[in-house]
Amino acid sequence: MQMIETGVVNGRFQVFHLKHMEYLLAAKMRCNKLYIGLTNPDNTYVRETVNDENRSARSANPLTYYERCQMIRGALREFNVPDLEYEFIPFPINRPEYILQYAPQDAVYYMGICDEWDEEKFKILRSLGLETEILWRREPEEKGVTASWIRSCIATDEEWAHLVPKSVYEYLIGNDLDLRIKRLELIRMAEKDMSLVKDRI
Repeated sequence: MQMIETGVVNGRFQVFHLKHMEYLLAAKMRCNKLYIGLTNPDNTYVRETVNDENRSARSANPLTYYERCQMIRGALREFNVPDLEYEFIPFPINRPEYILQYAPQDAVYYMGICDEWDEEKFKILRSLGLETEILWRREPEEKGVTASWIRSCIATDEEWAHLVPKSVYEYLIGNDLDLRIKRLELIRMAEKDMSLVKDRI
């Protein structure tokens, strides 16, 4: 495999888990410098999509841009990726006209395709004329760990430490971010239960 100079990955990483790490490491193995694009960098860029109706919810975006950078940086250090070989950038996937205000145009954009939202993102990047490489295609049931699953585990006091890098677990617990995640997820669950009740009336 020939190393290229610059690669880009993107995701919300809410929260960063071991499948996310697999994605970042697979991309980093292919490039000298990796730009890690954080989608939904702030509330002004959050938009709904029919291909992932929950991604715009407050409960699905509990961590700030800064907190996600800190969380992922700790995980990359845990996996011995040198700090100088990656950078974080905002990645407003829902406002694609702004992506190249933050991201390099002369890079390879790495993606894993697992569902319709991934397919939509792939089309967005291609529409911008960006070179895009698909690392893998998997069926939704092959996706494995998801951030929504972890947020649900946190809310319901189920074990989740084994689903994330050790440094991520320590960062979230050490900064009481698990409490915020739990509070927002419980609100979401309660609202969902209420809407189901209303639908039955």
